[in-house]
Amino acid sequence: MKKLPKTDVVVIGLGWAGSIIAKELADEGLEVIGIERGPWRDTARDFNVATVTDELRYVMREELMLRTRQNTCTMRNNPSQTALPMRTWGSFHPGNGTGGAGNHWAGITFRFQPEEFRLKSHLTERYGANAIPDELVLQDWGTTWEEMEPHYMQFERVAGTSGYAANLNGEKRAGGNPFEGMRSGDYPTPPLRQPYGPTLFAEAAKNMGYQPFPVPSSLVSEAYTNPYGVTMGPCTFCGFCTNYGCANYSKASAITTVLPALMRKENFTAYTNCEVLEVLTDSSGKKATGVTYIDSSGDKWEQPADLVIVAAFTFENVRLMLLSKIGEAYDPVTNRGTTGRNYAYQTANGVTLFFDNKNFNPFIGAGAVGMGIDEFNNDNFDHSGLGFLGGGSIRVTPIGSAPIGYRPVPPNTPKWGSQWKRAVKDNYLSTMSIGCEASSYTTRTNYLSLDPNYSDPHGRPLLRITFDFAENDLKMAQYCTGKVAEIAQSMNPRQIVAKPMSGHWNSVPYQSSHVVGGFIMGADPSTSSVNKHLQVWDVPNLFVVGASAFPQNPGYNPTGTVGALAFKAAHAIRHYYLKRPGEMITA
Repeated sequence: MKKLPKTDVVVIGLGWAGSIIAKELADEGLEVIGIERGPWRDTARDFNVATVTDELRYVMREELMLRTRQNTCTMRNNPSQTALPMRTWGSFHPGNGTGGAGNHWAGITFRFQPEEFRLKSHLTERYGANAIPDELVLQDWGTTWEEMEPHYMQFERVAGTSGYAANLNGEKRAGGNPFEGMRSGDYPTPPLRQPYGPTLFAEAAKNMGYQPFPVPSSLVSEAYTNPYGVTMGPCTFCGFCTNYGCANYSKASAITTVLPALMRKENFTAYTNCEVLEVLTDSSGKKATGVTYIDSSGDKWEQPADLVIVAAFTFENVRLMLLSKIGEAYDPVTNRGTTGRNYAYQTANGVTLFFDNKNFNPFIGAGAVGMGIDEFNNDNFDHSGLGFLGGGSIRVTPIGSAPIGYRPVPPNTPKWGSQWKRAVKDNYLSTMSIGCEASSYTTRTNYLSLDPNYSDPHGRPLLRITFDFAENDLKMAQYCTGKVAEIAQSMNPRQIVAKPMSGHWNSVPYQSSHVVGGFIMGADPSTSSVNKHLQVWDVPNLFVVGASAFPQNPGYNPTGTVGALAFKAAHAIRHYYLKRPGEMITA
């Protein structure tokens, strides 16, 4: 192994979180090296307008995803089972290359609500401690809305997020999400124009007394230049958005909003196609000294650094901490250890509506254009007597019908032949769906660990996922999907098909890439891995940033909060740590 000269900061992963922190610390004048296991990606070359509309390449063959021969996970539903490896991605899609999963995301950019950051305390105060089901291990985040809000604002300004504020400096305004926390500024760009399906849904929801609002979206609605000086163009509703990079420079990602500015910094260097093998510590285990990585030629290197920032996808953040023996590995039997605990997912539900007399032009769409309601999300409704906690964001967001994959037909339609063809013709233009992306609350037996049986090409154990849906979440899914069906029925379709989440977690069909937890935030080192600054307990020059910090998952998309946490960690390093290196919990 060769040892490189020491640098001020090494950042692992150049997706949203890693790129933001690298940019902020490079602006501070520090020498920053970013290490990315995948290739360098560039809009003009990788997502050219002439070639990006390739469903076979980007959806079927998963061009932007991590190669499972490079690294994968094993999965099981409970600790009594033997986990098996995922040889193709199904349930979720880990990204690869600069930009990470932020290249193929939809762009929906909710802020979490204030009470989500103190969820256990909030629910206990409202319903009493006995109302929290025994199977759940809910926790507070160890931070507050007031501490998070400025960093949400920073992320939205970098991403050019479009939307309409309902609570601007305490002033309540009709037309936005009435449940959002108080904002210190409006969205950087106005809401996107709405297609027919979301408009129809919003009218029906309003007629039932709900308060629909445009879904906050990091697809910009007009030309926009962000604080880093990077300019984006307005979304054209091309229909090739989720699972694709954006040819129009309309969908915010690290490669469209941060890296163009970061790469101009002389004190920043990026190493791509380099996989970090371990975070190194000194003999005490209380100081990170750098990382080891292997490059595309198979050569191993040691990169010493004063500060180590781990900002990869959730799974790799946790795996790297387990491999590096940072913190104590979680044991569900003894309930001891913090590395791997509180793994959570998202509970995906939906209702499909088949009409006879509508034309939705389903090929027109974007990953984050749409209308939603929040009356049945999180704790926005009274859960007394319902037997569950949590809820979901209900919305219509037509992402654009894929030319190969989109063939909506009612249940019991033959899967081939003339009847199938006729059903496709009759339903292609006149079908829409209402989604309900719902919370996933953590349990004692849902966790991440190293697999004892399977390893990667470097001989390191794969990450093992032990997960199943909590009974609480399945009850919530039934209830919330029933509310979606009521709205759908009021729209007078020929037929509706409701699909609440049910049964055991199945890793095969795609559901959501919103995997969270495993190296969580908190105020207590015995139940959390990082403090409110994303700083690892007892290893003060190591920060682990990303959705791995979530103690549980609310009924929202996570990326806005991941971006806010990245700015929060960078702020703490710049304003507290560099002035007095060490634990910053009192700052």
